[in-house]
Amino acid sequence: MRVLVVEDNEKMLALLQRGLTEAGYVVEAAADGEEGFLLAAHEDFDVIVLDVMLPGRDGFDICRSLRKREVWTPILMLTARDAVSDRVTGLDTGADDYLVKPFAFEELLGRLRALLRRGVAQRPNVLRCGNLSLDPATRVVMRGDDLIELSGKEFALLQFLLSRKNQVLSRAQIIEHVWGYNYDGYSNVVDVYIKYLRDKVDRPFGSEMIQTVRGAGYKVSCQEG
Repeated sequence: MRVLVVEDNEKMLALLQRGLTEAGYVVEAAADGEEGFLLAAHEDFDVIVLDVMLPGRDGFDICRSLRKREVWTPILMLTARDAVSDRVTGLDTGADDYLVKPFAFEELLGRLRALLRRGVAQRPNVLRCGNLSLDPATRVVMRGDDLIELSGKEFALLQFLLSRKNQVLSRAQIIEHVWGYNYDGYSNVVDVYIKYLRDKVDRPFGSEMIQTVRGAGYKVSCQEG
């Protein structure tokens, strides 16, 4: 099995190379983001171990760019940051798993084995609702022929709503999925971001696709057929 390790810390990189080689992997290494991206984009690997904090370009950007190029090699992200928002960002950009430093090397091996058993992921389906489309792979949102620019949280919120179109989602469900279990920010964050989405997705096109269900939550209403 061929693994690419992208890690700028020399000591950590040496440990990963040695440990993975001893475990039977063929290891290719890169110490900065740009080199890691070029290797991942142009060579074949069975799995990629990708640090988040890198010189040149960070792991989030590398992961997002690879998925846009339809490189579906399984990616395990490494980071010293354990905030829920960082984990959500990593997964939203297309990573398959996430491991916080410091970690036990056996856990890393176990996670890699799990990713390899799962195999290369398929390109995620484009989510559609009428003439609204959201592509999770390229992170492109369109309303007919018009491109809609969304922030990261706006995109995550719309993706969650579209993945459960015509279903009423409570504020608690939305916060748990989009902001994370431990989110302790201001209480009306969902209402604020729903307004942001409506200003971009609905109002310019004279529609009310994103609907409020009084006392229950929100839903995206789609006419099927």
